[in-house]
Amino acid sequence: MSSTARIGDKVPLLPIEQWVQGGALNLDQLLGNVVLIEVFQVNCPGCFLYALPEAIQLHHRYALHGLSVLAIATAFEDFDKNNLENLLLLLEHRQVIGETYRLLRQHNLLIDNRLPYRLPFPVAMDRLQQRENPVDEAEISALINEQAPNFRQLSQSQQQQMWQQASAYLNAQAFRAETFKLFNLRGTPSHILIDKQGVLVSCTFGNTPDLEQRIIALLD
Repeated sequence: MSSTARIGDKVPLLPIEQWVQGGALNLDQLLGNVVLIEVFQVNCPGCFLYALPEAIQLHHRYALHGLSVLAIATAFEDFDKNNLENLLLLLEHRQVIGETYRLLRQHNLLIDNRLPYRLPFPVAMDRLQQRENPVDEAEISALINEQAPNFRQLSQSQQQQMWQQASAYLNAQAFRAETFKLFNLRGTPSHILIDKQGVLVSCTFGNTPDLEQRIIALLD
């Protein structure tokens, strides 16, 4: 299996820790449906301000027309907050934590300090693998090449600064989230679209204004 899922290829099995809500699922069970996977972190205000509410709306609008929405809670930072314990608090008691709680409370989007809605679709926890080996130069270089293709055109001082930033970022990653890595995601919220044949169509990060139109096109 390829280390990274590629657009246009069939999506492999999702390397998740467990299905926390909705029962165990295999993507092969969803062949014939369009699949939207919402990848979020519990300590991600943007996920709760717009991405998850949008996913809920899409679920309600298109579930009977062949759309299956799944959510995967991941962690690429704040590992003390983005964990299974806080995911369970969210799903069972509608409790939010950290920056999510602070921003939602600031925008008056909580009721009795709880999220006013539940996630109505299956939810899983990403599988986190603890880092065993120290960060090496090849890993730092790979990250820089991915994020800054013009690295060689920068001044020596800029290169040194970017190298130090990349090294610090990678050394802070005590765990590696496997689904996050499989789709080469850049952050949360991220939206993964899979067509009726189980083929990966797109992976988008952040606000995706045409997400609904993409789904309608795949359903048609």
